[in-house]
Amino acid sequence: MPDFKDTELRNIIELRNITQSYDGGKTKIIDGLDLLIEDKPAQGQFVVILGMSGSGKSTVLRYIAGLQDPTEGTVLVNDKPVGDDNRVSMVFQQYSSLPWMTVLDNVGLALRFKGMSKKERDEKAREIIELVGLAGHEHKYAQYPTLSGGQLQRVAIARSLMANSEILLMDEPFGALDVRTRLQMQDLLTDIWNKYHPTVVFVTHDISEAVYLADDIYILKSAPSRFVEHIKVDLPLERGREIKRDPRYMELVHLVEDKMLEVSEMG
Repeated sequence: MPDFKDTELRNIIELRNITQSYDGGKTKIIDGLDLLIEDKPAQGQFVVILGMSGSGKSTVLRYIAGLQDPTEGTVLVNDKPVGDDNRVSMVFQQYSSLPWMTVLDNVGLALRFKGMSKKERDEKAREIIELVGLAGHEHKYAQYPTLSGGQLQRVAIARSLMANSEILLMDEPFGALDVRTRLQMQDLLTDIWNKYHPTVVFVTHDISEAVYLADDIYILKSAPSRFVEHIKVDLPLERGREIKRDPRYMELVHLVEDKMLEVSEMG
């Protein structure tokens, strides 16, 4: 079992004794799932969730985002049930920008709902747009092929940061991108993490990507799902692509591969 020991740090995300059933409890898709993520000041956390297809990785993110309630159990964000005052946005694999709105308006959308003036939200949105490498594209419509797939995911990341820079949920956000763009997006994400120190919860099937990005990796078993492995990624927090040549990086990739195979054989 993973170690979910509570410490003096503030809890930022907690899932406690989660059960999910869609047939009145006859079949439990998720049973006894626990996850505790604490806030590390001036650092944040980068948590990656791995598991076989159908193990419930995306469902865990949906709980945290308030998009789905478990059948049983408790979901807390900043020690409170998810509500309008602590809602967390999510970046999906599918492009989720509003195509009838410009990049600038998409990124500033959350601030619009909070009642901020257009002038002020545009100023803040432009800062984030520059950070994610979209300066010069502010007035383009956020749709394909006006923007590439990688650019559309940059819009989604920027919009999520504007909505809540403390927590970023990402559900296989780079899965549909070509290799070159995917590598660029990984580096962008490490830059954002180093700048803002958010807590990132990231779902992927790519083990090498998981080791490159994470400081904590949690592995879900299936049928019924719960976390059964917790791997600390003991690499430097600030990473560049050169870390992928480090022998310890390769050892961790192989370790996670072995753990994934072991988990896949669990009944």
